[in-house]
Amino acid sequence: MDGKGYVTDVQLFVQGNPRRQTDLNQPQTTIPEPDRPVVLTIAGFDPSAGAGVTADLKVFAAHRLYGLAAITALTVQSTQGVRRVCPADPGFLAETLDCLSDDRIITGIKIGMLATEAVVAVVARFLASSAVPRERIVLDPIIRSSSGRELLDAAGLVRLQSQLLPLVGWITPNLDELAQLTGIGIPGRASVSSAARQLAARYPGLNVVVTGGHLDPPDDFLLAAAGTEPGAADGTEYGAGHWFPGQRIDTTATHGTGCTFSSALLCQLVTGVSASNAVAAAKQYVRHAMANAYPIGKGRGPLHHLYILDKK
Repeated sequence: MDGKGYVTDVQLFVQGNPRRQTDLNQPQTTIPEPDRPVVLTIAGFDPSAGAGVTADLKVFAAHRLYGLAAITALTVQSTQGVRRVCPADPGFLAETLDCLSDDRIITGIKIGMLATEAVVAVVARFLASSAVPRERIVLDPIIRSSSGRELLDAAGLVRLQSQLLPLVGWITPNLDELAQLTGIGIPGRASVSSAARQLAARYPGLNVVVTGGHLDPPDDFLLAAAGTEPGAADGTEYGAGHWFPGQRIDTTATHGTGCTFSSALLCQLVTGVSASNAVAAAKQYVRHAMANAYPIGKGRGPLHHLYILDKK
């Protein structure tokens, strides 16, 4: 760690028990739940494996967590953009979530693309009855794709704000998503802090991370809820916020950066690190996954989510 306590070594993304060496000739027993955290992604399916549940599961694996997935929508997409979206049947999604939660102890939840109002309602009902702590629920508010296709209908956005946001502990909007959630125009860096503060004020206890991929330099901003950082005041007041410096990487491997960041953030949170350390480590993971990416497809390629395996 550096002088501020941030995780800086790429090998230190996962804190906890080392991998166990097992004898394949000996009977294997079930590993206790607390020793192998299980995390859940509720998101859309990207057949090109750069975003959505296919990317999330790779991020979980890179952090040595076991990932479950509930699909909210099927998509026809590639590195060149989204062509079609087919939302999941709400009843089928509800059954999937109930089935998974009945089988395993879920330690944390990442929520991505939700597509429709009916899907948002199902997820809100699931969270309301879930035993997962709010501070281990991360929402990546995907509203439209980078190619401009709508990925959440207008009624779904309204329900997300009224029913879902009060139940999550973290939200990771980019500048466009923050503008739509607050109704505030965000022309640049100077407006980020005030818009994040306005969003947080509506939902006491919510941690807001504004991803700065559209800023130059691409700095991220954290507004941490009271009590999540050392020295924070009690109650629902927020501090001044914290900027995390970023550097532009010369690469076309940018497909799914938001999905990857929010999933990596969840992986850090389930280890129990502070809000600042979790954001710093997630940002570093995304940076390394971009820097180690190799060409895939004809458009904006995916990150190399499992780059750490190349270093073994």
